[in-house]
Amino acid sequence: MNNFEFANPVRIVFGKGMIARLSNLVPANKVLMVYGGGSIKRNGVYKQVKAALQGFDVYEFGGIEANPQYHTCMKAVELIKKEKIQFLLAVGGGSVIDATKFMAAASCFKGDTWDILEKGAEIKAALPLGVILTLPATGSEMNERAVISKAETRQKLNFMTPLIFPKFSILDPEVTYSLPARQVANGVVDSFIHVVEQYLTYPVNAKVQDGFAECLMRVIYEEGLKVLKHPQDYDIRANLMWAATNALNLWIGQGVPQDWSSHRMGYALTAQFGLDHAQTLAIILPAVMTYMFETKKDKLARMGATVFGFTQDSKEECARKTIEACKTFFKQMGLKTQLSECGITEKELDALTAPIDKMGWHLGEHHNIDSNVAHDILMLCL
Repeated sequence: MNNFEFANPVRIVFGKGMIARLSNLVPANKVLMVYGGGSIKRNGVYKQVKAALQGFDVYEFGGIEANPQYHTCMKAVELIKKEKIQFLLAVGGGSVIDATKFMAAASCFKGDTWDILEKGAEIKAALPLGVILTLPATGSEMNERAVISKAETRQKLNFMTPLIFPKFSILDPEVTYSLPARQVANGVVDSFIHVVEQYLTYPVNAKVQDGFAECLMRVIYEEGLKVLKHPQDYDIRANLMWAATNALNLWIGQGVPQDWSSHRMGYALTAQFGLDHAQTLAIILPAVMTYMFETKKDKLARMGATVFGFTQDSKEECARKTIEACKTFFKQMGLKTQLSECGITEKELDALTAPIDKMGWHLGEHHNIDSNVAHDILMLCL
């Protein structure tokens, strides 16, 4: 196991009716509530939040996109500065939370705020924020990172700083009952692949992290296959919500090599073609597994045994069956697994690999995926 330092300060408030606890958690009077397209007004979450914040000076900023846009976030930053907002409250899924995190950092930043994303500019201060999670998927409710898009330049980039850890996150599984099936499926696949990106590298004898990761993948796989058939089952929703949070709250990534190449390449697919984030991962991950088979074979075989139950096969057979099992799982959740299914052809691959050169990335746990290797991997996706 590699050396590491670990701290996660996020207070989790989990369970039915916990939004009512909000007034005891928000530490300031002047609050900006950030949300997306208005589904929280249809499913009753908005009403619960407003009731819990009676007596607070609450401002609102809605309209956060599924892939939060830089220009939208900057409109909120103007409001934050104008009204001297003291606390930000994200009410939504990963996109709303990520947008709120960027607002928290950008509102205190001196200089061009796009440098936070494109140049990794140092963040010295950020407004405090809290979360009410409505869509389990990204794990953003319990980590220090965020992803923002810029439509004008077709870029999708991430940043991270401990200053944007939420002060608290309220997780009520009941608020997820009304989610559309597509969003539920995307959340299942997204959280599953978050675990894979941290697990499917090479063994470093990190038994605790590996065991926790295998448990998470198994829970997400088993409950994910049930949730679309039983959308009102509290226990299924609760287990998926908590698993998604633990998939990217930094714990299973401590002391182990991590990959994240599927995510980096997937960002370009979203930026160029508008594909859902989870959809990009469902297409790219199996190709990464296939192209990097020899270096990932040991962990692929272990994943096959512990997650999918392939115990009677040779290591090679088990590893290859694991790749197919992942593709089958993604299809069962209703996602595509080939670029051609999305109308994307070979002539468009150069635009997908261009960000790797522009940002100087060398992806994967061995840092050996440059734009040429990425092109070869994307060829397998066709």
